[in-house]
Amino acid sequence: MTVSQPAINASNSIIVRLKIDNKIGMLANVTQAISEMHGIVGAIDLVQPEDGVLVRDISIYTHDQEHSDKIIAAIKNISGVKFINFSDRTFLVHLGGKIAIQNRIPVKTRDDLSMAYTPGVARVCMDIYDDPEDAYKLTIKGNTIAVVTDGTAVLGLGNIGPKAAMPVMEGKAMLFKEFANIDAWPICLDTTDTEEIIRTVKAIAPGFGGINLEDISAPRCFEIESRLREELEIPVFHDDQHGTAVVSTAALINALKFVDKKAEDIKVVVSGAGAAGTACSKMIMQLGVKNLIGCDSKGAINAKRNDLNSSKQWFVENTNPNNEEGTLKDVIAGADVFLGVSAPNVINKDDIKAMAKDPIVFAMSNPDPEISPDEALPFVAVMATGRSDYPNQINNVLCFPGIFRGALDCQASTINEEMKLATAHAIAGTVLESHLNADYIIPSVFDTTVAPKIAKAVQKAAIKTGVARRTKN
Repeated sequence: MTVSQPAINASNSIIVRLKIDNKIGMLANVTQAISEMHGIVGAIDLVQPEDGVLVRDISIYTHDQEHSDKIIAAIKNISGVKFINFSDRTFLVHLGGKIAIQNRIPVKTRDDLSMAYTPGVARVCMDIYDDPEDAYKLTIKGNTIAVVTDGTAVLGLGNIGPKAAMPVMEGKAMLFKEFANIDAWPICLDTTDTEEIIRTVKAIAPGFGGINLEDISAPRCFEIESRLREELEIPVFHDDQHGTAVVSTAALINALKFVDKKAEDIKVVVSGAGAAGTACSKMIMQLGVKNLIGCDSKGAINAKRNDLNSSKQWFVENTNPNNEEGTLKDVIAGADVFLGVSAPNVINKDDIKAMAKDPIVFAMSNPDPEISPDEALPFVAVMATGRSDYPNQINNVLCFPGIFRGALDCQASTINEEMKLATAHAIAGTVLESHLNADYIIPSVFDTTVAPKIAKAVQKAAIKTGVARRTKN
């Protein structure tokens, strides 16, 4: 079985500061040593000349920390080169945090102060007291999202707690701003008690136009989202569930077009029956898929199993129409689609060979997928992952900025199934059918047309289903 190697990209890059003898060929010796250690040289900057030496900063792309250490050791062994220090570029990005607030209006004069704060602000307060809906237009509520986590299921790192989760939540806030001009703020809660989380989010909700739940472990995340959706009048969206579901559904819409198969005729095997796997399965079935089999670490979920928790009962009641049994490797035989949201390297090329003609494989475990793309690619019609270094990246950032932009713009009270499905179709529709190919079934995360198209589709669906407070611009 092939195990995927960590990618060389900016997230694993360093800057080394060196004093290099000012002689012909010395810089070439350094770059050659880096190359021989399989590092990739980026920028080379001259910091300053000193007597007989040049101080240089060299950016180097590496696989991981161990790879960086080996490259640094090789540089230290070069005669005529003095190693000063190194910096991890990713850590530099995070120094001081990645987000900040700034005022929209100046406070430079007495007039500014009297209108922005006391005494003028009192009249605005009373206006909102008389008509609470005015908070949407007279405060930041109408354009602000709370990104809420308890740090129990962060990326592939697991339960690392609220403080360690902060960098991810800050990053999420950055993406809201960059792709949809939404102000978002990390709310990292120092509790894992379901009831306390629900109470806390309800208590802070008046200051926000929506709640984005993030990295909360299953099955608690199901109840937290369900309760908050029932008890709040603003949109609540658990991105790990529904963001993954929306984007993978969009990718599947286009993949099926590419291989000329119909949703109602295919067999889908889903590896992973947690938050993401459940949400993906539910949304895929809305496309018309009838034969879907969910698998957990013990194999296919079916009516004969008596070891299932309550959240997996949905699979028993709604999927696996032929009641197939066995391991993931057993039930993948004859499948048209494999969708993985589980763990690295759970299938291999022999499993893909056992699938139906023109198999579609979405291996979305991150950073190491359910099968290495390099192993799978010779045997699949379409391959997608959650990684940025391969084509067809299934990334939630394609979804959540636009879906919240649309929900905020129409002051939706919730994000319902119709709005999510509209989002999937909007993402899929961004790729023209004439442009569809094996490496292009999903738009780039940097495609600036995606979020506005989603926002428009979401507003339309919200108005149609009666959950929009605002129906005109």
